[in-house]
Parts: sequence; C-alpha cells; structure tokens
Amino acid sequence: MKFLIPIATAAVVLCLASSCKKSYTIGGSTFVAQVNVTTYDYLKTNHLFDTLVIMIDKMGLKDEVNKAGTFFAVTNYSIRNFVLAGQADLQVSRNDENLKYTFDSLDLPSLKDTLRTYIFSDRITRDNITQIGLWRHSAEGDARLVELIPTTDYTNQNVFTTDPKYIYLTKVIAKPGFPVPSDSTQLISVDPSQKLQTLCQTTGILTTTGVLHVLASTHTFNYYGDRN
Repeated sequence: MKFLIPIATAAVVLCLASSCKKSYTIGGSTFVAQVNVTTYDYLKTNHLFDTLVIMIDKMGLKDEVNKAGTFFAVTNYSIRNFVLAGQADLQVSRNDENLKYTFDSLDLPSLKDTLRTYIFSDRITRDNITQIGLWRHSAEGDARLVELIPTTDYTNQNVFTTDPKYIYLTKVIAKPGFPVPSDSTQLISVDPSQKLQTLCQTTGILTTTGVLHVLASTHTFNYYGDRN
C-alpha cells in the first residue's frame, strides 16, 4: 500500500475560499470540479486511492461504483487505520503484542457490504443537503446522515462574512434511550453522542458517472473504533 501526505487542510481551505463551486486542490494541483472520466477511472488515476481501487477490483464493485449517484471515497490512510485497529484487537485477543496484521490479512469478500455503505444512488451535493441533513440509505441498506455543518475556524481571520460549511458523512448509532432513526422525520431526536461524524476533505468532484466526495484521511474505514 502507498500512503501519501494528507491533503485535508489545503483541500478544504481552497474549497471554502472558492465557495466549493469552481476548483479544488488535491496534492497541490488545481482542477475544475467536472472531470471527464468515470468515478472508477478518477480513483484509479489518483494514488491517494490505490488501496481502495484494489478493494473495488477484488470485490467486483467497479460497475456499482460507476452507477452510483454519489460515492464517498476512503483514502489509503482510512484503510490503513482500519488495518492497524484490527492488528491492535488481534494482539489484545491473543495476548501477543508482536502479532502482525496487514492489508493482505483482510478477508476482502466479507468486507464487500461494508464498502457498499459508502455508495448512494442519489446525487448528493451541498446544494441539496437540508438544514437537518439528508437521511439516505446506502447500496448496502444502512442509513447514513449527510450533514452540512458550519465552522468557526476562520471567524477571526476576516476571510468570510458568513461561516463556511463542511460536508460530513455521519453514521448514527443506537444509545440507551436513543434508537437509530427509522426515517428522516426522527432526525430531530438524534442525540449528539449517537453521531460518528467524518469530515469530507474534498467535495463535489463531478465525474461522468456521478458525484465524488473524499473522506478525511483521519477516518477509519467502517467507522471502526470511532467514538465521536
């Protein structure tokens, strides 16, 4: 696996400065939001997604990714975080801190449905995310909350007249007294402690087949071990 320098800060700052409509920065280069390739081909030509492409190929999900209205892509780092979390659990369960667990240790077929939780039939952009968020079912069937959340990071820098907003892909988990919503009408009752929120470090890449958002490299694939 190849792991590259995180791009979250540069991508988000430029995205905000340009109102996330014209250009973005990935790896230091600028490009327009519309790219003349499929979602899969875009991922394949960007080394930030080398490991994700391997997973897509071995799981036979290329066509499904290209048919998706929206795909929330995980980076090499997110998958590496997942592998490291698996290694830590294995070392604890076997009481052996020297045990190694690598990407090759993963049972990829068993993770196919997990990857499908990042695939959605709807085209999701910041323009159609409502104030309470979008409650959408993934290709696997699990519901996810897509939120547009304002940030005060730049309030004192005289850069914006209103607080910029970031897109988050949020998994809602059950807590005592707080079940997972069965539909969007119940979102108002969700407790903040139920939300496992992941920032999108790059948003609104428009491929020839759908919309692509890139989750922050700090995200752990499958939200494994996340407690926000």
